[in-house]
Amino acid sequence: MLTKRENLHEVMTGGQPDRYVNQFEYLYLVFFADPYTTKGPVSGPGLDWKTPWGVTYSWPEWAPGGMPIHKPETIVLHDVKDWKSVLKAPNVQFPEEDYQPMKDLAAGCDRNDQYLAMAVFPGLFEATHLFMGMEGALTAIALEPETVREMIEWYVDWEIEYAQTIVSRIHPDALLHHDDWGTQISTFMSPAMFREVYLEPYKRLYGWYKANGVELIVHHSDSFAATFVPMMIEMGIDIYQGAMTTNKVPELIAQYGGQISFHGALDNGVIDRENWTPELIDREVRRAVKECGKLYYIPGLVAGGPGSTFPEVYEAISEKIDELSKEDF
Repeated sequence: MLTKRENLHEVMTGGQPDRYVNQFEYLYLVFFADPYTTKGPVSGPGLDWKTPWGVTYSWPEWAPGGMPIHKPETIVLHDVKDWKSVLKAPNVQFPEEDYQPMKDLAAGCDRNDQYLAMAVFPGLFEATHLFMGMEGALTAIALEPETVREMIEWYVDWEIEYAQTIVSRIHPDALLHHDDWGTQISTFMSPAMFREVYLEPYKRLYGWYKANGVELIVHHSDSFAATFVPMMIEMGIDIYQGAMTTNKVPELIAQYGGQISFHGALDNGVIDRENWTPELIDREVRRAVKECGKLYYIPGLVAGGPGSTFPEVYEAISEKIDELSKEDF
Protein backbone atom coordinates (compact mmCIF):
# COMPACT_ATOMS: atom_id res chain seq x y z
CA MET A 1 0.00 0.00 0.00
CA LEU A 2 1.34 3.40 -0.96
CA THR A 3 1.90 6.05 1.68
CA LYS A 4 -0.33 9.11 1.51
CA ARG A 5 2.53 11.05 0.02
CA GLU A 6 3.35 8.37 -2.56
CA ASN A 7 -0.30 8.03 -3.52
CA LEU A 8 -0.59 11.78 -4.09
CA HIS A 9 2.49 11.66 -6.29
CA GLU A 10 0.91 8.95 -8.44
CA VAL A 11 -2.27 11.01 -8.79
CA MET A 12 -0.37 14.18 -9.71
CA THR A 13 1.90 12.52 -12.23
CA GLY A 14 -0.67 10.35 -13.98
CA GLY A 15 0.74 7.17 -12.45
CA GLN A 16 -0.94 4.30 -10.67
CA PRO A 17 -2.51 5.37 -7.39
CA ASP A 18 -3.95 2.58 -5.28
CA ARG A 19 -6.82 4.69 -3.89
CA TYR A 20 -8.33 8.16 -4.00
CA VAL A 21 -6.42 10.85 -2.15
CA ASN A 22 -8.73 11.59 0.78
CA GLN A 23 -9.26 15.34 1.21
CA PHE A 24 -6.38 16.94 3.14
CA GLU A 25 -4.79 13.67 4.27
CA TYR A 26 -1.61 14.40 2.32
CA LEU A 27 -0.81 17.50 4.41
CA TYR A 28 0.36 17.61 8.01
CA LEU A 29 -0.70 21.19 8.67
CA VAL A 30 1.08 23.41 11.16
CA PHE A 31 -1.73 25.90 11.71
CA PHE A 32 -1.57 29.02 13.92
CA ALA A 33 1.48 27.85 15.88
CA ASP A 34 4.06 30.53 15.05
CA PRO A 35 4.50 33.47 17.46
CA TYR A 36 3.29 36.07 14.94
CA THR A 37 -0.08 34.32 15.17
CA THR A 38 -0.13 33.11 18.77
CA LYS A 39 0.95 36.51 20.13
CA GLY A 40 -1.57 38.35 17.98
CA PRO A 41 -5.05 39.46 19.01
CA VAL A 42 -7.47 36.92 20.46
CA SER A 43 -10.09 35.93 17.89
CA GLY A 44 -13.10 33.65 17.92
CA PRO A 45 -16.90 33.45 17.98
CA GLY A 46 -18.53 36.41 19.66
CA LEU A 47 -15.40 38.58 19.47
CA ASP A 48 -14.26 41.69 17.61
CA TRP A 49 -10.55 42.34 17.05
CA LYS A 50 -7.94 44.14 14.96
CA THR A 51 -5.19 42.33 13.09
CA PRO A 52 -1.57 43.52 13.38
CA TRP A 53 -2.22 45.36 10.09
CA GLY A 54 -5.10 47.28 11.70
CA VAL A 55 -7.91 45.46 9.89
CA THR A 56 -11.08 45.25 12.00
CA TYR A 57 -12.83 41.88 12.24
CA SER A 58 -16.08 40.73 13.81
CA TRP A 59 -17.25 37.15 14.43
CA PRO A 60 -20.93 36.90 15.38
CA GLU A 61 -21.82 33.86 17.46
CA TRP A 62 -24.05 32.49 14.70
CA ALA A 63 -21.51 32.86 11.89
CA PRO A 64 -19.06 30.18 10.66
CA GLY A 65 -16.14 32.62 10.80
CA GLY A 66 -14.94 36.17 11.28
CA MET A 67 -15.44 38.82 8.61
CA PRO A 68 -13.60 42.12 8.01
CA ILE A 69 -15.60 45.25 8.80
CA HIS A 70 -15.19 48.01 6.23
CA LYS A 71 -16.85 51.15 7.45
CA PRO A 72 -15.41 54.61 6.72
CA GLU A 73 -13.96 54.72 10.21
CA THR A 74 -12.42 51.21 10.06
CA ILE A 75 -10.95 51.09 6.53
CA VAL A 76 -7.17 51.08 6.84
CA LEU A 77 -6.31 52.52 3.43
CA HIS A 78 -8.76 54.89 1.71
CA ASP A 79 -6.53 55.91 -1.20
CA VAL A 80 -4.02 53.45 -2.62
CA LYS A 81 -1.69 56.32 -3.51
CA ASP A 82 -1.16 56.84 0.23
CA TRP A 83 -0.06 53.28 0.97
CA LYS A 84 3.56 54.16 1.78
CA SER A 85 2.57 56.56 4.54
CA VAL A 86 -0.40 54.58 5.87
CA LEU A 87 0.57 50.91 5.88
CA LYS A 88 2.95 49.73 8.58
CA ALA A 89 4.35 46.20 8.30
CA PRO A 90 3.95 44.22 11.53
CA ASN A 91 6.93 42.76 13.35
CA VAL A 92 7.60 39.10 12.61
CA GLN A 93 10.79 38.59 14.65
CA PHE A 94 10.40 37.01 18.10
CA PRO A 95 12.67 35.41 20.71
CA GLU A 96 13.76 31.91 19.77
CA GLU A 97 11.90 30.26 22.65
CA ASP A 98 8.60 31.55 21.22
CA TYR A 99 9.03 29.24 18.23
CA GLN A 100 9.27 26.06 20.31
CA PRO A 101 5.54 25.16 20.20
CA MET A 102 5.67 25.34 16.40
CA LYS A 103 8.78 23.14 16.35
CA ASP A 104 7.17 20.63 18.70
CA LEU A 105 4.08 20.40 16.52
CA ALA A 106 6.15 19.94 13.36
CA ALA A 107 8.19 17.18 15.00
CA GLY A 108 5.09 14.99 15.01
CA CYS A 109 5.03 14.73 11.22
CA ASP A 110 6.07 11.48 9.52
CA ARG A 111 7.53 13.00 6.37
CA ASN A 112 7.58 9.65 4.63
CA ASP A 113 3.79 9.60 4.88
CA GLN A 114 2.74 13.27 4.67
CA TYR A 115 4.00 16.66 3.60
CA LEU A 116 4.80 18.98 6.47
CA ALA A 117 2.82 22.05 5.50
CA MET A 118 2.80 25.63 6.67
CA ALA A 119 -0.28 27.77 5.97
CA VAL A 120 -0.40 31.43 5.01
CA PHE A 121 -3.37 33.74 4.69
CA PRO A 122 -4.48 36.21 3.58
CA GLY A 123 -3.13 36.09 0.05
CA LEU A 124 -2.10 39.02 -2.11
CA PHE A 125 -5.52 40.00 -3.46
CA GLU A 126 -7.15 39.40 -0.08
CA ALA A 127 -4.58 41.69 1.52
CA THR A 128 -5.57 44.40 -0.95
CA HIS A 129 -9.26 44.26 -0.14
CA LEU A 130 -8.64 43.81 3.58
CA PHE A 131 -6.75 47.11 3.56
CA MET A 132 -9.20 48.95 1.31
CA GLY A 133 -12.54 47.16 1.31
CA MET A 134 -13.70 45.25 -1.75
CA GLU A 135 -15.04 48.27 -3.63
CA GLY A 136 -11.95 50.33 -2.90
CA ALA A 137 -9.61 47.50 -3.87
CA LEU A 138 -11.28 46.72 -7.19
CA THR A 139 -11.49 50.43 -8.05
CA ALA A 140 -7.79 50.85 -7.30
CA ILE A 141 -6.86 47.81 -9.40
CA ALA A 142 -8.83 49.23 -12.32
CA LEU A 143 -7.61 52.84 -12.05
CA GLU A 144 -4.20 52.58 -10.36
CA PRO A 145 -2.80 49.16 -11.29
CA GLU A 146 0.84 50.25 -11.16
CA THR A 147 0.42 51.65 -7.64
CA VAL A 148 -1.39 48.52 -6.43
CA ARG A 149 1.36 46.39 -7.96
CA GLU A 150 4.01 48.46 -6.13
CA MET A 151 2.13 47.98 -2.84
CA ILE A 152 1.81 44.24 -3.42
CA GLU A 153 5.51 43.84 -4.21
CA TRP A 154 6.20 45.48 -0.84
CA TYR A 155 3.71 43.12 0.80
CA VAL A 156 5.48 40.14 -0.81
CA ASP A 157 8.74 41.34 0.73
CA TRP A 158 7.00 41.30 4.12
CA GLU A 159 5.53 37.84 3.58
CA ILE A 160 8.92 36.46 2.60
CA GLU A 161 10.41 37.86 5.80
CA TYR A 162 7.54 36.27 7.76
CA ALA A 163 7.81 32.95 5.90
CA GLN A 164 11.55 32.81 6.52
CA THR A 165 10.93 32.76 10.27
CA ILE A 166 8.95 29.53 9.79
CA VAL A 167 10.84 27.89 6.93
CA SER A 168 14.21 28.31 8.63
CA ARG A 169 12.96 26.54 11.77
CA ILE A 170 10.70 23.68 10.67
CA HIS A 171 11.67 23.31 6.98
CA PRO A 172 8.20 22.56 5.59
CA ASP A 173 8.00 20.83 2.25
CA ALA A 174 4.48 22.05 1.42
CA LEU A 175 2.55 25.31 1.58
CA LEU A 176 -1.19 25.90 1.80
CA HIS A 177 -1.69 29.49 0.67
CA HIS A 178 -5.08 31.19 0.72
CA ASP A 179 -6.34 33.82 -1.70
CA ASP A 180 -9.94 33.80 -2.91
CA TRP A 181 -10.13 35.16 -6.43
CA GLY A 182 -13.82 35.16 -7.26
CA THR A 183 -17.45 34.49 -6.54
CA GLN A 184 -19.10 31.16 -7.28
CA ILE A 185 -19.61 32.11 -10.94
CA SER A 186 -16.88 34.57 -11.91
CA THR A 187 -13.51 35.99 -10.92
CA PHE A 188 -13.39 39.41 -9.26
CA MET A 189 -11.38 40.83 -12.17
CA SER A 190 -10.48 39.88 -15.70
CA PRO A 191 -7.49 37.62 -16.34
CA ALA A 192 -5.74 40.59 -17.97
CA MET A 193 -6.16 42.75 -14.85
CA PHE A 194 -5.00 39.94 -12.59
CA ARG A 195 -1.97 39.32 -14.80
CA GLU A 196 -1.01 43.01 -14.72
CA VAL A 197 -1.11 43.33 -10.93
CA TYR A 198 -0.68 39.94 -9.27
CA LEU A 199 0.99 37.40 -11.56
CA GLU A 200 4.60 38.53 -11.22
CA PRO A 201 4.40 39.08 -7.44
CA TYR A 202 2.98 35.57 -7.08
CA LYS A 203 5.68 34.11 -9.32
CA ARG A 204 8.31 35.78 -7.13
CA LEU A 205 6.62 34.66 -3.92
CA TYR A 206 6.02 31.04 -4.88
CA GLY A 207 9.44 30.92 -6.51
CA TRP A 208 10.96 31.92 -3.17
CA TYR A 209 9.14 29.11 -1.36
CA LYS A 210 10.29 26.52 -3.90
CA ALA A 211 13.87 27.80 -3.79
CA ASN A 212 13.75 27.32 -0.02
CA GLY A 213 12.69 23.68 0.08
CA VAL A 214 8.90 23.91 -0.26
CA GLU A 215 8.22 21.28 -2.91
CA LEU A 216 4.43 21.40 -3.04
CA ILE A 217 2.42 24.61 -3.51
CA VAL A 218 -1.28 24.18 -2.72
CA HIS A 219 -3.28 27.31 -3.49
CA HIS A 220 -6.74 27.72 -1.99
CA SER A 221 -9.48 29.68 -3.73
CA ASP A 222 -12.97 28.30 -3.11
CA SER A 223 -14.49 30.20 -5.97
CA PHE A 224 -14.67 30.28 -9.71
CA ALA A 225 -11.10 30.61 -10.96
CA ALA A 226 -11.03 28.44 -14.11
CA THR A 227 -9.85 31.33 -16.29
CA PHE A 228 -6.85 31.83 -13.99
CA VAL A 229 -5.60 28.22 -14.24
CA PRO A 230 -2.98 28.99 -16.93
CA MET A 231 -1.57 31.67 -14.62
CA MET A 232 -1.67 29.26 -11.67
CA ILE A 233 0.57 26.94 -13.65
CA GLU A 234 2.85 29.85 -14.52
CA MET A 235 3.06 30.82 -10.82
CA GLY A 236 4.23 27.34 -9.87
CA ILE A 237 1.04 26.12 -8.16
CA ASP A 238 0.90 22.32 -7.98
CA ILE A 239 -2.63 21.88 -6.62
CA TYR A 240 -5.60 24.21 -7.03
CA GLN A 241 -7.51 23.53 -3.82
CA GLY A 242 -11.06 24.81 -3.50
CA ALA A 243 -12.10 24.14 -7.09
CA MET A 244 -15.89 24.51 -6.94
CA THR A 245 -18.11 22.59 -9.34
CA THR A 246 -18.82 25.84 -11.22
CA ASN A 247 -15.25 25.61 -12.53
CA LYS A 248 -16.28 22.51 -14.52
CA VAL A 249 -13.51 20.54 -12.88
CA PRO A 250 -13.61 17.55 -15.25
CA GLU A 251 -12.94 19.89 -18.17
CA LEU A 252 -10.02 21.50 -16.34
CA ILE A 253 -8.57 18.06 -15.60
CA ALA A 254 -8.87 17.07 -19.25
CA GLN A 255 -7.16 20.27 -20.39
CA TYR A 256 -4.52 20.84 -17.72
CA GLY A 257 -4.01 17.52 -15.94
CA GLY A 258 -0.29 16.78 -15.72
CA GLN A 259 0.53 20.47 -15.32
CA ILE A 260 -1.62 21.04 -12.23
CA SER A 261 -3.98 18.97 -10.07
CA PHE A 262 -7.36 19.88 -8.64
CA HIS A 263 -8.68 19.41 -5.10
CA GLY A 264 -12.39 19.97 -4.52
CA ALA A 265 -15.57 19.50 -6.58
CA LEU A 266 -17.54 18.95 -3.34
CA ASP A 267 -19.14 22.33 -2.67
CA ASN A 268 -19.59 23.20 0.99
CA GLY A 269 -22.78 25.06 0.18
CA VAL A 270 -24.35 21.86 -1.10
CA ILE A 271 -23.04 19.38 1.48
CA ASP A 272 -21.83 21.21 4.60
CA ARG A 273 -25.24 22.14 5.94
CA GLU A 274 -27.28 21.58 9.05
CA ASN A 275 -29.66 19.15 7.34
CA TRP A 276 -26.99 17.00 5.66
CA THR A 277 -27.69 13.31 5.28
CA PRO A 278 -25.59 10.24 4.50
CA GLU A 279 -27.57 9.89 1.29
CA LEU A 280 -26.59 13.42 0.21
CA ILE A 281 -22.92 12.71 0.87
CA ASP A 282 -23.07 9.37 -0.94
CA ARG A 283 -24.64 11.03 -4.00
CA GLU A 284 -22.22 13.97 -4.15
CA VAL A 285 -19.00 12.02 -3.53
CA ARG A 286 -19.99 9.38 -6.08
CA ARG A 287 -20.75 12.12 -8.60
CA ALA A 288 -17.44 13.85 -7.99
CA VAL A 289 -15.20 10.82 -8.40
CA LYS A 290 -17.17 9.56 -11.40
CA GLU A 291 -16.92 12.92 -13.17
CA CYS A 292 -13.34 13.76 -12.21
CA GLY A 293 -11.65 10.36 -12.25
CA LYS A 294 -8.61 8.95 -10.48
CA LEU A 295 -5.81 11.14 -11.84
CA TYR A 296 -4.99 14.81 -11.26
CA TYR A 297 -7.93 15.02 -8.85
CA ILE A 298 -8.36 14.98 -5.08
CA PRO A 299 -11.95 14.66 -3.82
CA GLY A 300 -12.71 17.00 -0.96
CA LEU A 301 -14.76 19.86 0.36
CA VAL A 302 -13.76 23.16 -1.19
CA ALA A 303 -13.20 25.00 2.13
CA GLY A 304 -9.62 25.93 2.89
CA GLY A 305 -8.70 23.35 5.49
CA PRO A 306 -9.68 20.04 7.08
CA GLY A 307 -13.00 20.24 8.88
CA SER A 308 -16.53 21.43 8.26
CA THR A 309 -18.92 24.05 9.59
CA PHE A 310 -21.45 21.46 10.71
CA PRO A 311 -20.38 18.53 12.90
CA GLU A 312 -19.33 15.23 11.31
CA VAL A 313 -19.71 16.35 7.68
CA TYR A 314 -15.98 16.27 6.92
CA GLU A 315 -15.58 12.88 8.61
CA ALA A 316 -18.56 11.42 6.77
CA ILE A 317 -17.09 12.52 3.44
CA SER A 318 -13.74 10.97 4.32
CA GLU A 319 -15.44 7.68 5.19
CA LYS A 320 -17.29 7.72 1.87
CA ILE A 321 -14.09 8.41 -0.08
CA ASP A 322 -12.41 5.43 1.61
CA GLU A 323 -15.45 3.30 0.81
CA LEU A 324 -15.35 4.27 -2.86
CA SER A 325 -11.61 3.60 -3.00
CA LYS A 326 -12.37 -0.01 -2.08
CA GLU A 327 -15.01 -0.17 -4.80
CA ASP A 328 -13.04 1.54 -7.57
CA PHE A 329 -9.44 0.34 -7.10
